[in-house]
Amino acid sequence: MLSLIIFIPMAAGILILLLPKDNKNLIRGVALGATLLDLAVSVPLYFGFDQTTAAFQFEEIFAWIPGIGSNYHLGIDGISLWLILLTTFLGPLCIIGSWGPIQKQVKAYHFVFLFLQTGMLGVFSSLDLVLFYVFWEVMLVPMYLLIGIWGGPRRIYAAVKFFLYTMVGSVLMLVAILWLYFNGLDPETGRHTFDLVKIYAMTAPELQAQLWLFGAFALAFAIKVPMFPFHTWLPDAHVEAPTAGSVILAAVLLKMGTYGFLRFCMPLFPDAIPYFAPWISVLAIIGIIYGALVCMVQPDMKKLIAYSSVSHLGFVMLGMFALNQQGVQGSIIQMLNHGISTGALFFLVGVLYDRRHTRMIADYGGVAKVMPKYATVFIIISLSSVGLPGLNGFVGEFLILLGTAKANFTYAVFAATGVIFAAVYLLWLIQRVFFGPLDKDENKDLQDLTLREKVILYPLVAMTIIMGVFPQFFLQPMAATVRVFLENIAR
Repeated sequence: MLSLIIFIPMAAGILILLLPKDNKNLIRGVALGATLLDLAVSVPLYFGFDQTTAAFQFEEIFAWIPGIGSNYHLGIDGISLWLILLTTFLGPLCIIGSWGPIQKQVKAYHFVFLFLQTGMLGVFSSLDLVLFYVFWEVMLVPMYLLIGIWGGPRRIYAAVKFFLYTMVGSVLMLVAILWLYFNGLDPETGRHTFDLVKIYAMTAPELQAQLWLFGAFALAFAIKVPMFPFHTWLPDAHVEAPTAGSVILAAVLLKMGTYGFLRFCMPLFPDAIPYFAPWISVLAIIGIIYGALVCMVQPDMKKLIAYSSVSHLGFVMLGMFALNQQGVQGSIIQMLNHGISTGALFFLVGVLYDRRHTRMIADYGGVAKVMPKYATVFIIISLSSVGLPGLNGFVGEFLILLGTAKANFTYAVFAATGVIFAAVYLLWLIQRVFFGPLDKDENKDLQDLTLREKVILYPLVAMTIIMGVFPQFFLQPMAATVRVFLENIAR
């Protein structure tokens, strides 16, 4: 079942290569159909998921490269379940969102996007270190192409910067993977292995080795999150990427960094956690406050939302390293919240940009008078990003602050200022764009949401409400996994 979910997009991408490039609607239809099918196939994961166990489920394993002990091993638990569903949920929305804006090289664009979808799903499903690394690198190339070919005026600079930052971290992670391979033996076969489940069961390395290995993995994942001070590639990549590229980058690709800490760094090197946790927590708090302060002075709406990701993902990292049930569960659900809310904000900025071809806040004002439906959606999504009770952002931020307060009350106090700052920059953005006088002629004839845009945005609004009102629906499947995860790293 996991293989089907992973490779449906790739199969559709190969099919698209065989289609005539001039038939753009057929290409778009095949891409949309494939992503909708992928979503339909992935939904049963939730209903077939055993919420009482922390064991990996829906496992698939067979020999892949037996000569080096590498298997094609897939499986999910309460951590990866929701990230896969988030990815398949956003896939069709991104294809619909590209229907109008992407007019050049449509065939190549949809092939690249579907290839990226396969890479992302593979990362969240892999339980073999070689397989994980292959999917990790596979995902890098299509994102580079999305930015570099279909991006804005500085797209080459942004794409190269994204590629170089990610490659630096990836090389060090590969070195750490090879060290684990050569310094561990499968207790059943007595051979070296890349199987993650078997490596979990091995005796952990000596402390000195754990510190180096944790650092190598952590650098790769910190760049991907991105944590302060490794965040400088992110605003450029977001601003230059096409709208759907920005959405998938914010909603899914950044989560590969936070997922990597939970899946690899922390369970593989538990003795190193006490040495790194204070530093990571402090950097997370700096990211929360710094990202929010920079948002306040941004003249560009898209860059403002890009820097807000630095702030919001600081909360994710802080909750994770609180090392308690509330903090870690809050961290995981905040990954989902950020994917929904920030992904929706990038879609919304794209809607305005398609009409006015400017993202400068100063070019707007009074837009709510001519685009009331658009303004309503923008305000709801912004309030969810702020953390208004009843919407999704509140659940994650509350659990993270609760868990952090239990671990270190001072950290929680500093982090809470980020919630206040988020209200400042988002409410100020709303006030400047939507209210006040409609004094610019270019804005007086702006069209409100089209049917295509409603199809994209209304499901995202619905998810912000559902996740805020029924959080237990999302928290329960991960509870057992998080509990066992904490027990394992505490041993």
